Amino acid sequence: MRIAVLEETQAQAEFVCRTLSAAGHACHAFEDGQALIGQLRSQPFDLLVLDRDVPGLPADDVLHWVRGNLVERLSVLLMLSADDTSDPLADVDDCLVKPISAATLLARVGMLLRGTGQKLAAGKEVFGEYEFEPGSKRVHVRGQPVTLTHKEFELALLLFKHLSRPLSRSHILDAIWKQAATIPSRTMDTHVSMLRTKLGLRPENGYRLMPIYGYGYRLERIENGDT
Repeated sequence: MRIAVLEETQAQAEFVCRTLSAAGHACHAFEDGQALIGQLRSQPFDLLVLDRDVPGLPADDVLHWVRGNLVERLSVLLMLSADDTSDPLADVDDCLVKPISAATLLARVGMLLRGTGQKLAAGKEVFGEYEFEPGSKRVHVRGQPVTLTHKEFELALLLFKHLSRPLSRSHILDAIWKQAATIPSRTMDTHVSMLRTKLGLRPENGYRLMPIYGYGYRLERIENGDT
């Protein structure tokens, strides 16, 4: 899973990222709330670890932006100081009081992410004529089954879930290849090319899967009359 971290101190951020990265998550730390919001505008995350005493933009303002601007609900784990007597922030998914152990952090994060995964696997993800079954990794197009490899399925679902949003190559690596930055660049390009062919992601079928030079890829829905 892809996790954003906004902590009070660099030391605490390093502890959180080190712990979560060791468990296989892609962890990204931010210096302040504005930097985090800047990334959230274009890059999706599965979980936000948010400290109540973050530098710069107050934590309640960050949370207010998250809940008011993101279409998909982002799970939020709030970190509190032991002497924090202020009113709790509304609409967070869980809270932890510092100092915390690595085991406790992993347990709470695991619970939050399992909840997200269970909701996804409970049913199908449907995008027009494209129907994805995350549990079985099967996809149907206009009612017909299409055979995809495991990575092709994950990449296709990622693109459809973020339709019309640009996805950077680094984000795709995080989400599909788990930060395997050493894979050849052509590996990703080959997977994209295969999806165009297998799923018919072409303008005549109402979709455009296009590269963004120097950045990544974007899947667009083409309405009638668009070129």
